[in-house]
Amino acid sequence: MTEHSKISREGATKVNGKPSLFERANDTFGLDALAPAKPPVRLPEGDKRVRRPIAAQPAVQSAPAPVVTPAPAPAVQTVQQPPPTAPTPEPAKAAPQAVALSSTHQPISRDHLRDAGLIVPEDGVSELLEEFRIVKRELLADARAGGSSKAQQILVSSPHPGEGKTYCALNLAIALAAERDLEVLLVDADVIKPSIPARLGFEPGKGLMDALADPSLEPETLAVKTDIDNLFVLPAGSRNSNAAEYLASARTGDVLARLTQGAPNRIVIFDTPPALAASAAAELAAHVGQVLLVARADETSRAALEDAQQLLSACVDIKLLLNAAQFSPSGRQFGNYGAQGER
Repeated sequence: MTEHSKISREGATKVNGKPSLFERANDTFGLDALAPAKPPVRLPEGDKRVRRPIAAQPAVQSAPAPVVTPAPAPAVQTVQQPPPTAPTPEPAKAAPQAVALSSTHQPISRDHLRDAGLIVPEDGVSELLEEFRIVKRELLADARAGGSSKAQQILVSSPHPGEGKTYCALNLAIALAAERDLEVLLVDADVIKPSIPARLGFEPGKGLMDALADPSLEPETLAVKTDIDNLFVLPAGSRNSNAAEYLASARTGDVLARLTQGAPNRIVIFDTPPALAASAAAELAAHVGQVLLVARADETSRAALEDAQQLLSACVDIKLLLNAAQFSPSGRQFGNYGAQGER
């Protein structure tokens, strides 16, 4: 262990009688100047400094804000307004005057109806009558729900000749005429081969084409009242080579509108030429609210029905009636319930 000798304060100044390193540095660089100055024992009288209190500065008063006096509002002068006058009510539009059909009387032979296989009103319930009762219910429901005279007009057509359109139009008209609150007008609109009067057993006179060609003729005056309650017939009238052009004219709309004017309980049935054989059916389809397209069972093709439907598409409500069907999948038969001997 190395022995350390104590170094006195004097030894810190001199070592072995020689000046220490600090002394020599002090002699060379004057390190005493770096020591802090010693405070004086007594300050001179002239150097005494008396701290005087700072006088409080008077508060600076801000100038009062100028008072702005609002200018008086201009007086509002009340102008006496005249009392409002009630708007003058528009005169109510008069309802269109009801157009009555002609009262020209024409008897219909019941034997003629039986021989033609048509419904005979006095013969009571039959299978044929029940079938057309079902057909007429749907047509009547749509006519009443339509809310317009257009829905009261029904066009009956077929794709081709011989499919039973005139037969169905006649039976439908007779079945509808049995309603207690209806008036039925059957229009022979087959202007190429008219046959309605002949099938009912009377000679035709002026009719639809005459009213279209002569503006002085009103169609209701040309209708024929039959002795079947509520059933009227409007013949096709004089043949005309320009029948298609007459049917496409604006006069057609006026003539057909008169047939139901002011008569909400009148149904008008148009028997037209076959849709694929003449243009008359397509022209009239734009004026009616319902179309009954007749197809013959086992004869009318689907393609023919689609083509006929396309030609009659001016009417948005087209119904299909299958004629001469011999088979019913449900075994349904009409006209026997209540027959004599039935238990």
